[in-house]
Order: sequence, then structure tokens, then C-alpha cells
Amino acid sequence: MVAMATPYSPMSIPLFAAVWTAGMAAMMFPAISPVILLYNKLVKSSYSNTTLVVEGVKRPYSVKTALFVGCYLAVWALTGIVLLLSWSLLLNSAVAATGLSSVVYGLILLVAGAYQFSPLKAKCLGYCESPMSFFMRRWRSGTAGAATMGTYHGLYCLGCCWPYFLLMVALGWMNILWMALFAGVIFGEKMWSRGIWIARVAGIGLAIAGLITILGIVDISGHATMPSDQVMPNMDLQGFSEDQTSGNGMDM
Repeated sequence: MVAMATPYSPMSIPLFAAVWTAGMAAMMFPAISPVILLYNKLVKSSYSNTTLVVEGVKRPYSVKTALFVGCYLAVWALTGIVLLLSWSLLLNSAVAATGLSSVVYGLILLVAGAYQFSPLKAKCLGYCESPMSFFMRRWRSGTAGAATMGTYHGLYCLGCCWPYFLLMVALGWMNILWMALFAGVIFGEKMWSRGIWIARVAGIGLAIAGLITILGIVDISGHATMPSDQVMPNMDLQGFSEDQTSGNGMDM
């Protein structure tokens, strides 16, 4: 979140992308690991002596697995950068211009909740629930095929899970507790044959949270603010302490 405070610093975006990608890899590992293991098994069983020949050059099959995973993670890295910039350029501006942070945050929650009931969510989740079905429909051979399938699976995964990650960035929920909660929801969605019901229950919860946020009943934003009546006394005390210190120095 430090990177989000200075999104135009030359080092902030690469730092954010690296930390974000590592966090996404950790969160998605329980759900993506069956897909990676199945792909590795399919590639390995297709070739003897643990090597494959592409245009006359022998390459270990593990290269294809690494390429599959790398392209999958690349989708999430780009997603993190887009979320960072969209928050800095759009949402921050909207909140600053209107002063209605509760309305903006509530609408974000409502959109995220409504998406859980959309046909696109169901379609993407259908691909993610069954790794074998995904490979049967999207199988491509060669190293280019590994990159293509990794990208495809990353996009389907993004189609399933983008509301959770939007909330983590836009509402400042990028902490271990929320990441663990969303990781559990994602795991349940993808590993259970009726994971769509978990998605819909989560959608109802997000919609309710959005409504009570818009109505101002609660403030569920992760951005901590300090009231001005608390800031000023602290500033006065600090100045008073400095005066006392300088005065003591003169007496001495």
C-alpha cells in the first residue's frame, strides 16, 4: 500500500507489481496447483526420456510447465498494475471531487456483489472448476501452446476472482486477514463442484456490505483516517515539547 501513495515514483510500480504478484501466487496456489500438476503430468506423459523435441532442439518438459505458470502470473501482474493506476487516477479523484467516499466504496461493493451472479462469472468458474475440461477445450502443443494456455487460464481465473482483488486495492484490504479469507473463498469456488453457490453467498455478503456502507451505517474502508480534532492537539503538543527543549537548552 506504500506504493499506492506515490504511484508515479519510478520504483513504486515495479515494487508494487512484485509484491502483488507474490501475494497473488500465494493466494491462488491452493486453487491453481491441481491445474499445474495436471498439466505437468500431461506434458510429461507425452514424451519419453523427459525431453521433447521442438524444431530439432531438445528441451526439458519442465520448461513448458514454467512457461505455463509464468504466463498465468503475468496476467495477474498486469492486473495489479491496472488496479493500482485505476485507483490512483480514477477512484481517488472521484472520492476527492465528491467527498462521498462511503458512496463510492459502497458502489464498488455492490458491483462486486452483482458480478457474482453474472453469466460471465459462471462461465469462467466452469473452466476453473474442471482442469481436465479446460485442457480438453484449450489444449495447444509446443512452447507457444504452453504460453497460450497459461494466458487463457489466467484470464479465466481473472474472470472468476477480479472482484476480490479490486476490493483489496480499492478499499485498502490488502492485509493477511482479508487475503486469507478471499483465498479460502476462491479455493472453495474452484475445488467444489457447486462452487457457484459459494460465489453467490459471497455476492450477497458484498451487496449487503455495499448497502450499509452507502447508508453510512458502518465504514468498512481499510484506509485509516484521524479526525482533525485529534491531529491538532498532537501537533500542538509536539510544538510545545520543542519549545520546552529549546528553552531548557538556553537555560543551560
